[in-house]
Amino acid sequence: MIEDNIRILRQAARVKSDDEVVDDKIWCIIAGNVDLIDDVAYRAIASKNSVKILFREHVVLKEGNLDKKYDFIMLYGNSRKIDEFNRVSISRRGAAIKISHYYINEESNLMVLVAPDDTIRDAVSIIEKSRIPFAILQESQTTGFIDVGISDDVKLPGFVKSALKPFYKANEVVLSTILISVEKDKDVERVQSIATSKKIFVIDFKDIITED
Repeated sequence: MIEDNIRILRQAARVKSDDEVVDDKIWCIIAGNVDLIDDVAYRAIASKNSVKILFREHVVLKEGNLDKKYDFIMLYGNSRKIDEFNRVSISRRGAAIKISHYYINEESNLMVLVAPDDTIRDAVSIIEKSRIPFAILQESQTTGFIDVGISDDVKLPGFVKSALKPFYKANEVVLSTILISVEKDKDVERVQSIATSKKIFVIDFKDIITED
């Protein structure tokens, strides 16, 4: 009988523990095209304050005569709601990573980098060759593509731009989002410098952590 009671108490404790984890608050970054991020923002606003929008960015990268456009959003709130947002985002071919309090407590100098995949890989290579101790903790890539179009600065009739669209669409760009931990405080600025020189959007966690 005593053993049965102990087992029941353990099961109850485990259920409670699981519920607490499920209901914990976490951070999330979702990246993709403007329609996806519009939908995520709407869901967050409609969540009755269980998920907060920390910020949203619309990015336009100019490369030659082309503009590469993408959006991303950072959220903080109930983990079950954010899990729901993540599933929607991934089903719509977006990139999404979640950051729990475990990472905040156990890892040093957390940073999120968002950019086209080839640019992220190039920056990671430079950081590694610079002998900066760091680790990639999470990564996610869009399985769709970010928007690529002829720059508005290029003066061409609309019908010509439309005719050219199939050619540059053949080289559409995959977007990557990675979470890294930089081991030494003194290297954070070096990593930021490398990333920004490559036109990578950098989120330094020490600047955005929200007290619950």
